[in-house]
Amino acid sequence: MDRRHTGQRDMSRYERQICLPEIGPEGQARLAKARVLVVGAGGLGATLLPQLVGAGIGFIRLLDPDVVEESNLHRQTLYRMNHLGRPKAEVAAASLGLLNPDCTLEPHIARLDPAGLPQWAADVDLILDAADTFATSYALSDHCRATRQPLISASVTGRQGYVGGFCGGAPSLRAVFPDLPESLGACAETGVLGPVVACLAALQAQMALAVLLQHRLSPLGQVLSLDLATWRLGGFRFDNAPEPTNPSPAILSPAQINETDLVIDLRNTPTPAPHPTPGQRVVFTCTSGLRAWRAARAFAAQGHTDVAIVGAGA
Repeated sequence: MDRRHTGQRDMSRYERQICLPEIGPEGQARLAKARVLVVGAGGLGATLLPQLVGAGIGFIRLLDPDVVEESNLHRQTLYRMNHLGRPKAEVAAASLGLLNPDCTLEPHIARLDPAGLPQWAADVDLILDAADTFATSYALSDHCRATRQPLISASVTGRQGYVGGFCGGAPSLRAVFPDLPESLGACAETGVLGPVVACLAALQAQMALAVLLQHRLSPLGQVLSLDLATWRLGGFRFDNAPEPTNPSPAILSPAQINETDLVIDLRNTPTPAPHPTPGQRVVFTCTSGLRAWRAARAFAAQGHTDVAIVGAGA
């Protein structure tokens, strides 16, 4: 039997948030109708997803390509030892279905592909970037800028990170972060502490609910930063940040490479000097996407506007 909104037990589930004047029954009904796309069921997703499901989001489409590993468990507390080797997306959906049957979860064991992004995101109200890979973040932001869909993106490493609300009428990620920091590494390389991830994921969930409930002041156009090494909380608004005139490099999937493109493969090779023909797009590729990004940015700085990379996705 469909239990959605059928009795007092359903209403009592949400009574602690319904009693807030900025939510009320109308806001709860809005959450029940909301549809979101969550990219990533790892460190950020393991805290973000239970918060969204617990709040009563009606539909969540979840993308993640990975399986549960023992090294995940210190921070991804949604998973258990008996989940090792199983796909995170499927395990998360099954576990969260037990938390709140009001929520429909649609798991996909899939890596985010920029070519498939319009299909994944076509029918959702909000996109949540919990993949914590730069290529995914920029691909999602480029899509959301074009479609005016709101994006809540978070990133964390070590004992620090940030979360921000982009697009949906606010400036994009590229307007705030036009380039990558000089030092950028994955959790497997630089390490990360679980509570830091959980803090940022909880803030990400709060921003998501505020967007769906149309709260003012909107989190769109806001970055919050957290540094638990120095015990500093920070943030800034960027409502009037200008968009870059040449938002490059574009983020592509392998399927989006054309025969006419000049492809520069940087894996295990020095960075060559490309010599494209007039009007030819230059596409840089590498394993992680980092070398490709930096080579593409340097090439674009020389005045070449049609530059792209193939980067690692979610």
